[in-house]
Amino acid sequence: MIILGIDTSCDDTCAALIEDGHRLLSNVVNTQVIVHRRYGGVVPELASREHIRNIVPVVREALGKAGLNNKDIGAIAVTVGPGLVGALLVGIHFAKAYSYASNIPLVGVNHLEGHILSIFLEKGSPPFPFVALTVSGGHTNIYLVRGFGDYTVLGQTLDDAAGEAFDKIAKLLELGYPGGPLIEELSATGRPEAIDFPRAYLSKDSLDFSFSGLKTAVALYVKKWRDHKAGDNKIKIADIAASFQAAVIDILIDKVIAATAQVGVKSVVLAGGVARNNHLRRKLQEMMTSEGIDLYVSSPEFCTDNGAMIAVAGYHRIIKGQRSDLTLDARSRFPLDQI
Repeated sequence: MIILGIDTSCDDTCAALIEDGHRLLSNVVNTQVIVHRRYGGVVPELASREHIRNIVPVVREALGKAGLNNKDIGAIAVTVGPGLVGALLVGIHFAKAYSYASNIPLVGVNHLEGHILSIFLEKGSPPFPFVALTVSGGHTNIYLVRGFGDYTVLGQTLDDAAGEAFDKIAKLLELGYPGGPLIEELSATGRPEAIDFPRAYLSKDSLDFSFSGLKTAVALYVKKWRDHKAGDNKIKIADIAASFQAAVIDILIDKVIAATAQVGVKSVVLAGGVARNNHLRRKLQEMMTSEGIDLYVSSPEFCTDNGAMIAVAGYHRIIKGQRSDLTLDARSRFPLDQI
């Protein structure tokens, strides 16, 4: 079965074609970074307009790269949430029209499920059950994944997501947008031990995250640093970036190790846009190896938003007989354990 996957949850217009839930035929992503960069973040109304402009060309390109036409598609999967409602609606209405016109099954997919299942696009995939850490601009969650469609939330952010914190600190440091890659690049020349920023672990045994305190601590430090009151004029902006990044990564790694101990599993999947951070990938791999835990991380192209991961998730719902009708609607908030 060939499934067309559509994702317009934020600022990337995505379409991909997947065969039998794992074989990639094409994957097209049209990014809006240039549109939103001047505003320092995603402007929802502009994102929706760009999706309307791009959705048809992106799907056509995906079909062309795969050497397929509309008659070859067996089903269509589309992200229904979580995400920006206006952006989501563009993909949903396109998918509903496509399904109706082609007389093929339609299925709505949770964006976070797509991130988790993107690992099944790789040659090596984890056995069930496993722990999944999804880290992106909008989400930082830990799940116990017992099987396709079977997810339990173990921990989640109580305020900012990790990727959101990266963007906010990058803006504070006047680096630009998107912040994650810029912080990582700058951190390569900085000292992660230069500043001891706080790590919020919350209550004992808690697997939840909180990055607002860290963000505030960095903001206060930067203000003093710019006023030449930090007490150490040897501190460079790269040191601030590296120390901030180290604090975030320490929290992520410590929580996921604690999660594996709590549920007694030996496999971890790292997913989401922040999973592209090479320092996080490298340090998490080192810690997992020392703990005797197998780590699975998607290729960088499948970490950020894409249609391929939505097609994979859609495939496993379609083969279970699940279908959506034309009343399918967007859900800005869509907890994964409620699907």
